[in-house]
Amino acid sequence: MKKKTGIIYASIAVFVVLLNVIAWSSTSFCDAYIRYIFPVWVNTYGRLTGVFPFSVGEILLVAGVLCVLIFVLCILICLSLGVYSLLTGQGSTPGKIRNGLWKFSKGYFSFFAWTVLVVCVIMTLNCSILYHASTFSEQYYGEEDGDYTLDDLIAVRNMVVERCNILAQEMTRDENGDLVYDKDMEAEAIRAMKALGKQYDQLDGYYPRPKPLVFSDFFSQQYCCGYYFPFSMEANYNNVMYIGNFPSTMCHELAHLRGYIYEDEANFISYLACIQSGDSFFEYCGYLSVLYYLDNDFYTAVGDDKYWEEIWIAPQVHKDNVFLKREEWDRIEEESPLDTEVVEAVSDEFTDTMLKVNGVEDGMISYSRVVELILCYYSRQ
Repeated sequence: MKKKTGIIYASIAVFVVLLNVIAWSSTSFCDAYIRYIFPVWVNTYGRLTGVFPFSVGEILLVAGVLCVLIFVLCILICLSLGVYSLLTGQGSTPGKIRNGLWKFSKGYFSFFAWTVLVVCVIMTLNCSILYHASTFSEQYYGEEDGDYTLDDLIAVRNMVVERCNILAQEMTRDENGDLVYDKDMEAEAIRAMKALGKQYDQLDGYYPRPKPLVFSDFFSQQYCCGYYFPFSMEANYNNVMYIGNFPSTMCHELAHLRGYIYEDEANFISYLACIQSGDSFFEYCGYLSVLYYLDNDFYTAVGDDKYWEEIWIAPQVHKDNVFLKREEWDRIEEESPLDTEVVEAVSDEFTDTMLKVNGVEDGMISYSRVVELILCYYSRQ
């Protein structure tokens, strides 16, 4: 039985390796996988996890941490028993307890090995393959040389600034001047993505309802707006960040569930879904989501003096375009046992490494490539 189990394990491991080799070498394979197979996981497993009102992915993350901690504990137990036996010639504990610890550790090592293999399978099927498919622009706009002029950047940047300045004055606000929204935002995000799917067929299909993260405070310390969990096929969002980030984040994470794993593409798709939603709040938040990407590139290109010659961003827009309100930051800093700078640094390093491992050579810098996608889009209008 052990030999048969070993053969099964090795066969699955080889299959995973082969899938990754094929994915890295064949874009057409990845495109076909995303079009015909990946939606199956969303429509089955995604529907199942969508039944639960909480984030299944977060529970799996916690379970994963516990699995690793128990694995380390088992290693320490085995080392302790082995070293003591070598030094004394006898067990460190009565026979039954010692044998029980050995048996448990051995069984857990087998369980852990299978868990790691399952993780590799899921990451390959729901994440890794997606990184090697055709990009959104390649699918719908053809090959682009990326040769855009400063005038192109200025025109799009000014348009976005102008729309933000106008829409900021039309928003419903509370007594503190904060944005408010009285509709079902999660349902509206799904509606916006489905509407966009009428233009771009890969975006058409089933979308699970976005879910708030239970550990939103911890994700805030990572400056994380949302999370796509490949292990649960869920789109999750940080529900303590400022409300102006909600629409674009929900649509961004839902874009991952249609096979667009690159962050710049998810940003761009989210932008299109929001500004074409027909909902003024979503439209405003969509423009806000790309405002600083465009504005930063514009400032870098022209310098401080010429920057002020163009349309200014209204003070109200700056106030709305924040990640967290000050009082939320103060509460998180006071309640969290972890230092935000440390959490952010570790998170950034992990994210940057994972992106590069999957072939995104510039790592987290790739987020800002949304500017090129926006310029490409408007050059074709």
